[in-house]
Amino acid sequence: MSSVSRAIAPHRWRIPPILALTILVSYLNRNNLSLALPRLADDFGWSDREVGANGELLLGVFFVSYGLANMLLSPIAERIGAKRSLMLTIGAFSLITILCAIFGNSLELLIGLRLLLGLAQGVHVPMLSSLIGRWFPEDERSRANAIWIGGIFLATAIAPLLLVPAIHAWGWRLAFAVLGAVGCVVTLPLVYFGFSDQPPQWLDETSERGDRSTAATMIPSSGSFDYLRTLPFWIATIASCLNGFCAFGFLNWLPTYFNRAKGIDFEQLGWPLALVFLSGIIGIFSMAFVGDRLRHRTQLAGVGFVLAGWMVFLAAQSTEVTPLVTFFSLAVFFQGAYNAQEYAIVQRILPADRLGAGTGIYNGISVLLGGIGGSFIPGSIVAATGSFDAGMFSLIVGAGLAALTMFGLSRLVRY
Repeated sequence: MSSVSRAIAPHRWRIPPILALTILVSYLNRNNLSLALPRLADDFGWSDREVGANGELLLGVFFVSYGLANMLLSPIAERIGAKRSLMLTIGAFSLITILCAIFGNSLELLIGLRLLLGLAQGVHVPMLSSLIGRWFPEDERSRANAIWIGGIFLATAIAPLLLVPAIHAWGWRLAFAVLGAVGCVVTLPLVYFGFSDQPPQWLDETSERGDRSTAATMIPSSGSFDYLRTLPFWIATIASCLNGFCAFGFLNWLPTYFNRAKGIDFEQLGWPLALVFLSGIIGIFSMAFVGDRLRHRTQLAGVGFVLAGWMVFLAAQSTEVTPLVTFFSLAVFFQGAYNAQEYAIVQRILPADRLGAGTGIYNGISVLLGGIGGSFIPGSIVAATGSFDAGMFSLIVGAGLAALTMFGLSRLVRY
């Protein structure tokens, strides 16, 4: 590698932190409603059953438009360019969050705005996957992906500390307006000045040589959708759907579960939720290191699901705050075994020139089915039974099925 190459090479590691900040802001805007739901329910005077019925609708409709946008808009976004597409999506979802504050007195308008929010955020993750696939060789991808995925867990960890006090002090609508404005002002300049769509030619060629030498993609570049006819792609997608069901069910319902089922006062939710999701950051970086070193990514993810499901079961039996938070924290930590490996596996399965479009289809299906399932299934169970514990047990079943799917994928993709 030349002296110029050595000077530029470390600079690619500034890209994942910028991407992490964009996804952090995106998730704060996406998950703000789950934190505000107890206060929203108070404003509308909903009972527990009405929280289940209306909450599942408000939370679930986002994933309909989000999943469809992933699949339908990602090929267009890839042609426009990842950088420009990221700037468009950040501006759009920030504006929609502000509009939620303005029209927050109408359930129907809030539902419509949640649909638009999903549409606005739909190409975000596919473009991040495309950038990492272009800039990083396969033996660095678990760590590079873990940095931006860590932004998701950081968002879920700090959201209770930021938004719960803000909602409690200002009301949820003003808190939404401030969040939308600040996120846009902070994030857009970093994306504009921080990176380009394509790496330098020497790095692009080096990455391609590394990919070929390590069989980093299982399907050759063909300019088509041949990957849609392969079994590993669809098994990986099923696993992601099940992970989405568990993850989004957890994110969407845990604040209300703590408040309604376990009796934690709304204004006291901040630190318990922050500690739970902070463990996810530790888990994802720990498991990313293990995944890059051992290269047994699929098996590691399967074991993580088994342990996560068991921890949720133990947490649901707890009546005291300390064991409740401890077991849920361990569940999120162990689920990091999958989250750290997921996009490295996808980036191997997909052809190099279809990372953006292929990730869009993969992520769109996963979020459409997993996100809707994680919102509607626990919510429907609560609406039918009046029991938040029963809704939480559905996530344990999802984790077990996800583990079986990853162990099946490990027989096809030894990675």
